[in-house]
Amino acid sequence: MISAPITIVAAALLVVIDQSIKLWATVNLAPVGSMPLIPGVVELRYYLNDGAAFSILQGKQTFLILFTGAALLVVAWYLLFKKPAKKLEYIGWLFVLGGGIGNLVDRVMNGEVVDYINLLFMNFAVFNFADILVCTGIGLLLLGLVLDEVSARRKKQEEAAPSAADLPEQSDGTV
Repeated sequence: MISAPITIVAAALLVVIDQSIKLWATVNLAPVGSMPLIPGVVELRYYLNDGAAFSILQGKQTFLILFTGAALLVVAWYLLFKKPAKKLEYIGWLFVLGGGIGNLVDRVMNGEVVDYINLLFMNFAVFNFADILVCTGIGLLLLGLVLDEVSARRKKQEEAAPSAADLPEQSDGTV
């Protein structure tokens, strides 16, 4: 079981990393707009998003702040007081918390979120490190659910299968 202080420090570290990258993007990308990272594949593009994922709920900052804040309080409470037993679940929720707080800080402080990663090989929204954390966290939580289901089914099959002790003795025909 991971202690509350470690959880708080880990979440804070993720937020500091996120905010540091966004500060770098604001200082270095805002003046130029964009710069190639991997030419033809990924560019760093300064983009201010006043909505949620894929720019949905644009202009609804009060709702986004209140909803995100409430959801993150529940996640923090769960991590600190209920303490997930499985590492995969813990890491998933920690990533959701760190990324969620990172974007919430932007919304509260600036009214919009700084995005900067633009995939050039597909039509996709510009996103940031916090978004990666949230999506990875949700992916880990879903993976944990799938693994738990597979494990439960395997256990159920093993319990249903007759054991060697339950089978009648076989005679090889010798006396």
